Amino acid sequence: MIKSNLKNVLDSQGNNISIRELAREVDCQFETIRRFYNDTMERYPRDIIDKLCKYLKVTPGELIIYLPDEE
Repeated sequence: MIKSNLKNVLDSQGNNISIRELAREVDCQFETIRRFYNDTMERYPRDIIDKLCKYLKVTPGELIIYLPDEE
């Protein structure tokens, strides 16, 4: 399973930034960032990943994580 790790990244960095402010800072729609933050995105647009990685100074692997399904 692929999951967004945006909430954990923001928490671990001690960012007191709201997702609305983050959306403004990276020039993305609030709803897109909200879905990314709440891990409800179905697709992860590369341009959004790029903007978030640059702003947060993280790699895509820190922003999106892979959790193997338990069988």
